[in-house]
Amino acid sequence: MMRPETIAAQAAHRPDSATGAVAPPIYLSTTFERDGDGEYPLGFVYSRSDNPNRSSLEHLLALLEGGDEGGAVAAAFASGSAATATVFQALAPGDHVIAPDDCYHGTARLLREVFAPWGLDTTFVDMTDADTVRQAVRPNTRLIWAETPSNPLLKITDIAEMAGIAQSAGALCVCDNTWASPMLQRPLSLGADMVVHSTTKYLGGHEDVTGGAVVSAEDSEVFRRVRLIQNVYGAVPSPFDCWLTLRGIRTLHVRMPAHCANAGRVARFLQDHPKVAAVHYPGLPEHPGHDVAGQQMSDYGGMLSFQVAGGREAAMEVASRVRLFVRATSLGGTQSLIEHRASIEGPHSETPDDLLRVSVGLEHPDDLIADLGQALG
Repeated sequence: MMRPETIAAQAAHRPDSATGAVAPPIYLSTTFERDGDGEYPLGFVYSRSDNPNRSSLEHLLALLEGGDEGGAVAAAFASGSAATATVFQALAPGDHVIAPDDCYHGTARLLREVFAPWGLDTTFVDMTDADTVRQAVRPNTRLIWAETPSNPLLKITDIAEMAGIAQSAGALCVCDNTWASPMLQRPLSLGADMVVHSTTKYLGGHEDVTGGAVVSAEDSEVFRRVRLIQNVYGAVPSPFDCWLTLRGIRTLHVRMPAHCANAGRVARFLQDHPKVAAVHYPGLPEHPGHDVAGQQMSDYGGMLSFQVAGGREAAMEVASRVRLFVRATSLGGTQSLIEHRASIEGPHSETPDDLLRVSVGLEHPDDLIADLGQALG
């Protein structure tokens, strides 16, 4: 069995059979030739339905999340939100979803503003408490959605426990694995039915391509519906988007340990700073999810958030004074980003007003710490 590092480094690619090119070509064609009998012998019809670059990316993602034993399948999308929405769209009006009370605000908006009017019912719960999740299960519960570590409070959900609850309820367990990436956490091996990624983040890794993916443990009926929606709706990545994501994945196994090491250093610095009220990072022994994270993750990730003593005004002032960190949305790239999340999420945000979310990049950790130090004052 090949290890994930080998799978990522080679991007499941072999030299081009026509030219011997080691780097994969970009297939920009929107349509593909049929045989005289009307068949498509090479399997490609039209680029909305499939494309060689997208096929390669989907194959690689299935290997990374499911292993090279076979069985896992993947569908790539134009964004992480498109991937998430497709999973919900694969359900039926009248179905019930259990989702975490701390999750990416775009996921919560999809459930509340798009799918609630469509007829999908959602209960938001503290998913760190398994008993609370069990109590939320209804006869029509069809999906338990986990996000771990969560955005932006880095709560840790026990994936295996959620998978067990979902199985007992006859529901699916789907895990947003964006913040961990397959290098740190593989939810399918813990019992989850599907994994969702914003490939924009750590998988792409360079802040230059938007994308998403759904990976399923098997080619199930629900995944076939995901694939149908992908084709019919057409929210698919371009060949170049797929090529860029494939290129980013080639260094994923090298980048993630550096992100984790830097984030750990930054978190420990912030924990000891007198102007920091709280630090949210599962790598800290004091974090309530530290033990569970240690069991299901190989490392604690490159994301953290912290709360500034003095409230919203003090937090905004810290963000305004950074020199090395970039004040920007998104995460998972080579450069470090910082942002005040509540102001991004809007008036209905439940994120603490004094919280800053940090994507720790690949700079030298001493430089990052010095920048935060001078910004905190």
